[in-house]
Amino acid sequence: MESPGIEPESCSPAQEPPGSPAPPADEPEPSEAAPAPQQEAEGVPPPAPVAQGRRPGGPGSKGQAKRCGAGKGGRGKRGSTRRAGEELGRPARRAHVTVDSSKAKTSLEALKISLRQLRWKEFPFGRRLPCDIYWHGVSFHDNDIFSGQVNKFPGMTEMVRKITLSRAVRTMQDLFPEEYNFYPQSWILPEEFPLFVAEVRMMKESDPPWKPTFIVKPDGGCQGDGIYLIKDPSDIRLAGNLQSRPVVVQEYISKPLLIDKLKFDIRLYVLLKSLEPLEIYIAKDGLSRFCTEPYREPTLKNLHQVFMHLTNYSLNIHSGNFIHSDNVNTGSKRTFSSVLYRLSSKGVDIKKLWSDIISLVIKTVLALTPELKVYYQSDIPAGKPGPTCFQILGFDILLMKNLKPVLLEVNANPSMRIEHEQELSPGVFENVPSPVDEEIKVAVIRDTLRLMDPHKKKRKDNHLPDTCMVSKQRFPPVSSRLPRSNLQFSKFAIVRSQLSENSSDTKDDLLEPGSTDQLEHDISKNPEASLPSLCLKQVFPKYAKQFNYLRLVDRMAALFIRFLGVKGTMKLGPTGFRTFIRNCKLSNSNFSMASVDILYIDITRRWNSMGLDQRESGMCLQAFVEAFFCLAQRRYKSLPLHEQVASLIDFCEYHLAILDEKRLVCSRGITERRAALVTCQPDGLHLTPATHAPLLNRMTAANKLTDYRNYQS
Repeated sequence: MESPGIEPESCSPAQEPPGSPAPPADEPEPSEAAPAPQQEAEGVPPPAPVAQGRRPGGPGSKGQAKRCGAGKGGRGKRGSTRRAGEELGRPARRAHVTVDSSKAKTSLEALKISLRQLRWKEFPFGRRLPCDIYWHGVSFHDNDIFSGQVNKFPGMTEMVRKITLSRAVRTMQDLFPEEYNFYPQSWILPEEFPLFVAEVRMMKESDPPWKPTFIVKPDGGCQGDGIYLIKDPSDIRLAGNLQSRPVVVQEYISKPLLIDKLKFDIRLYVLLKSLEPLEIYIAKDGLSRFCTEPYREPTLKNLHQVFMHLTNYSLNIHSGNFIHSDNVNTGSKRTFSSVLYRLSSKGVDIKKLWSDIISLVIKTVLALTPELKVYYQSDIPAGKPGPTCFQILGFDILLMKNLKPVLLEVNANPSMRIEHEQELSPGVFENVPSPVDEEIKVAVIRDTLRLMDPHKKKRKDNHLPDTCMVSKQRFPPVSSRLPRSNLQFSKFAIVRSQLSENSSDTKDDLLEPGSTDQLEHDISKNPEASLPSLCLKQVFPKYAKQFNYLRLVDRMAALFIRFLGVKGTMKLGPTGFRTFIRNCKLSNSNFSMASVDILYIDITRRWNSMGLDQRESGMCLQAFVEAFFCLAQRRYKSLPLHEQVASLIDFCEYHLAILDEKRLVCSRGITERRAALVTCQPDGLHLTPATHAPLLNRMTAANKLTDYRNYQS
């Protein structure tokens, strides 16, 4: 759907673009299980918690109590004054959230701005004491940390590599082909090169007019490095060693949606707040990156024109046609909301588009989380100290001409730079602020931190009120009374419907004398009072009911992790696989344990030959999933694959539940017998010699020792 010649519309920050992120299905929205109360979602901040008799626990609270004379005896005047103030209801001074930004790297400037807005404490060179949050620029392993929160998941970088992502999505496509048709058909080279050649030849024979184009992406490539287009499998560049640098080949989307005759893609920011339970948030606005040459369908003559076919910012910035703009509606990088305005003016159903995008994001995360849990238990085994994790992901999405969203890739470390290089003179560059980047990225980082605020969780755990209520008086949103200069925020980031409803509800409320001063006092104590509403929308578990049926691989991963045996390992050994078969009652006369061993060896050997992680031997999760598929097809032959797999999972979980119940009963019996052994009666212990010989032997030895000591004395 081309829209050439349409002038960009100027969008007032006070307006909401048509259609905010909508639920993935046309049914009533369930109540959002947001971590913060509704007042906060509407921009009404929580006041500082009112302590009763003492400050809430936090770093340094004991030391401050002693310095104020509130230690032993509590005789200090300052301490008594402070306690008196708290008893009168004045809020105690909030403890700062501490953030270690020593490994932030390219996201440092956006992080600094966010921390200033939140009035949190930054440690740019690290800290001897533990921090509440550690902000890493690249990997979970940037620092060795054992507590707090870190903004990276272990294994996420490996999970979103092009080959691993393709394998994860392909597994879901095998189970649910219709639900996962948003990812282009892919082949992994070199291992699937013969399959790639055969399938392309077969498709050309069945459809002679079909003239496909394929895009080749190196597995470890980024920022457009090494990407090129081909028209035939014979055009693959075999000069380089594919074994050392494997690639993913995908069918090229030759009919994308165009704006101003230019191809573009969308960078959306997704927060994975928690892995167990799964929590997903989507930013209500993102970036649109445009090519710098008018688009034409690929031919042999224009295949190599990267500024026409590739939307990567890192490539197009070197084009002479690249436009740096301070306006979010123009230039080669714009806000996604500005694109939605353009589409809305052409009659596009924006809510339907958002619904499709949300569905794509949730399904992709569901494909990634099973193996991510295996990485997580390897680095942070259950029962051992370690940090909790969250992560901002960058989803690159392309809109087809029919407005269907297509997933291009997922970035574990999306760029959070808020400046760009500008050439002042030949060879002389300067970093210049980018208003478009700053508007989107600072909001994403800031609101991610707000959601992860550890002190907010403590206030919830202590059941402290987190609402903006003074003497039972409800106030209108603070943001509606602030100057517009403080609210330069994305149109999609401010949910105007919520603000207008709240304003209308409180329009007739009258403030009592002195309540305005109290509100200003609350704002000074709580920085969130001056912030806009969250730019991140929860989509899971909010819409979990619509997607839980897709979590079959997640349930298989739980079985896999259960039988790993040794904590910290990521591969299942032959003994663990045999134990899985035995405990789940999967062997019988037609499928002996010898057949089990052959299945394990064949599948494990094939996956290990693919050049995956060779640090430890055994069956990886992908190999286990393949073996599980084989077992399901053997047991339930007449059903579709997803029903076969679901039935076998139910069968395994049923037998494991029975086994767990038996073990629980046995452990209770042992505990009761032990309790009976140590029960003392008036005439002493009554033990049966045959049953309790070890204990009797120890008692006899103790009696002999006592008699000997009495004799010596």
